[in-house]
Formats: sequence, structure tokens, C-alpha cells
Amino acid sequence: MPLHPQTEDFLELLASWTAAGEDAGGEPTIEEMRSRIGAAFPARRRELPHVSDVSVPGPGGPVPVRVYRPWPVGRGPLPAVVYLHGGGWVLGGVDNVDAACRELAAGAECAVFNVGYRLAPEDPFPAAVDDAWAVVASVAREPHRHRVLPGAVAVAGDSAGGNLAAATALLARERGVHLAHQLLVYPVTDTAMDTPSWAEYGSGYGLDAATLARFMRLYRAGADDADPRLAPLRAPALDGAAPATVITAEYDILRDEGEAYARRLAAAGVPVELRRYDGVVHSFFLLPEVFDAGAEAMAFAVRRLRAALRGPRREGTTP
Repeated sequence: MPLHPQTEDFLELLASWTAAGEDAGGEPTIEEMRSRIGAAFPARRRELPHVSDVSVPGPGGPVPVRVYRPWPVGRGPLPAVVYLHGGGWVLGGVDNVDAACRELAAGAECAVFNVGYRLAPEDPFPAAVDDAWAVVASVAREPHRHRVLPGAVAVAGDSAGGNLAAATALLARERGVHLAHQLLVYPVTDTAMDTPSWAEYGSGYGLDAATLARFMRLYRAGADDADPRLAPLRAPALDGAAPATVITAEYDILRDEGEAYARRLAAAGVPVELRRYDGVVHSFFLLPEVFDAGAEAMAFAVRRLRAALRGPRREGTTP
């Protein structure tokens, strides 16, 4: 369908904001891009009774995690979602998805663990996926420590965070850790960058192909481009992975690889629901103030997580 009028307004604003940055001189540095992310689109944040910053031991040192609970800790354990932010493995952090994590915690009535994993180029692959796995494994294997319900842990993420969520779901399958669900929001699932959506929407639709290719090079740092921790779509087999929800945007370079991953999951017998939101671009999920579709997608994600986290649970996980 044509671009939604809200998308047209968003892209005009984004273009003017980007042009202002370019006037400062050439391609922005990573530090300049980090300083700008999220500045143009401040989010409304829901008040919650419990938000705390903690850390989880990781292979590169303590991993910062922000924990959200929809009611006070004393009311008992909750289902849990480990959330992994986007930003091309190079930008972003817990603050950039703070509003979305608050909505997920309140709507799905779960604890949300928002992970501040290490970023490239300072810490290239596999640092981010190692940190993500450290938090997922800790929450799933030590539920009493984190005051979560055993067997009721899901992983979620958007964009590069969706890549990390898919990768950690595959690691969980391999390492005997049960996950109740994986929520993948316009995820990066491959390293090929050769799909029709990459070609069609590579420039002028918010997430530019050249920018993500730059980030991919910084993150990969020469690693095998077929490693499933980097390219989950290239995993030899997907059977046994956690049930999934995959959300894509029509005008997004990542649309085709996200949908291809959903199809491969389904073909492997993994329960999956794919939903494409037409007329919108990458990042819509995090911007309900800008996109009605963003609020709709969040409500859909909440319904899917609530159902998954309150379904039959398995106690056993292998350390």
C-alpha cells in the first residue's frame, strides 16, 4: 500500500533532522550518531512501581540491566521478558527502549530485563550476543534469584536486538534452556543484504542500507558471515526453537529477511505468527506517538507475550 500519511510526515522530519547533522560536515562519526539517537523523537514513559538498574555477570564483565515490574517486588514472582535494544549493534542502549519496556511490563504483566550489551566497534561480535546470552541464561536458570516464574521466560528485541533475540533463542535450544517465546521486531536475520526489500527501500525510508552495511562491517569484524549467532537465517536447522512472533514493516530493508525467518521457523514446525504492518517504516514499533501502527503492534506484542507466558510451563532447564 502507499506510504501512510504519518510515515510521510515522519520521513520529512527525519530528512530535515539528518540534513541538519550533515551540514556539520560529511558522514557522521559513530560518537556523533550515538549522541543524536532518540533526540528527535522523545517518548512518553509510563510510570511503574518498580524500576531498578542492576547487573548480571557476563564474559566481558558485569552486564548492565534495567528491570521493570508492573507491581511491587513483594507481590511475588512474575513471568519475564529479556529485551534487547536495536541500533545496529553500534548505537543505542537501555534508555532508547525504556518506554517500550515499560509498556511491555505493564501490558503483559511481566518483569522486563532491558539489557545494555556491549557495542561495536569497541566490542565486536560475538560480544553483544555473549552479553545477551549471559542475561537470558541467568534469568532462565536462576528464576528465584531474579524473582521470576520458572519456565516463563521469553526473549524479545527490535532490529539488531531482534537479531540477538533470535540468536539467543537458538543458543537456548542448543544448551537446554527452555524459553517460552521469542518476539522478533523487524529483526536482522542474515548478512547477505541482497533481498528485494534491501534494494527497494535502501535509501530514503529511515533505515538506509549504506548505514546498516557500515554497522554490519563494524560488528562482524571479519567473523564468518554464516555463523548462526550472526545470521540466524543461515542456521542449518531451526526445529526446537522457541515459539515466535515476528513483526515487520512494509517499507523496511529488513522486511524480507524477517519474513523469510518466520517462514523457515514455520517450516521447521515452530509455532510462529508473522504480522506485517503496511505503509510504515523501520522504527515504527518504538514510536507510538508518531505511528498508530506502532501502538497497534505493541498491543499485538503484548497479547502474544501474555498468552505465551501464561501457557503451560516447564520447570526443567539444564545448567
